[in-house]
Amino acid sequence: MDKIMDAIRDLPHIARNSLIFDRSTEFVSGPHPRAEIGTQTWFCDPSSPWQKGMVENTNRRAQRWLPRKRDITAVTDHELKMICDRLNATPRKCLGWKTPAELIGEKMMEEMGQAPDPPQA
Repeated sequence: MDKIMDAIRDLPHIARNSLIFDRSTEFVSGPHPRAEIGTQTWFCDPSSPWQKGMVENTNRRAQRWLPRKRDITAVTDHELKMICDRLNATPRKCLGWKTPAELIGEKMMEEMGQAPDPPQA
């Protein structure tokens, strides 16, 4: 949980307004993000897989680089950053073939009252 908060702490509040977790035990024992950095956390309800479709999709994508047999404690921060960058640079059908990075950039610009840059040809 500390690493998650370190990763999002410097983002504008609109970009870290809330986090959604599955019901895994690793998320319940850490410091509470709302108290630490002002981020609301939500947990999916038990036996409600439709509430965590994005979580499951992202987990499946991440397993390309982090298979279940791999010792996660041996993964460096640099490797995790590279995986995150790959995930955030992958266009998604559900986002109109935009990447998550593009979409969050657009949304943040809208919230700040600025027009996003036009798409590159």
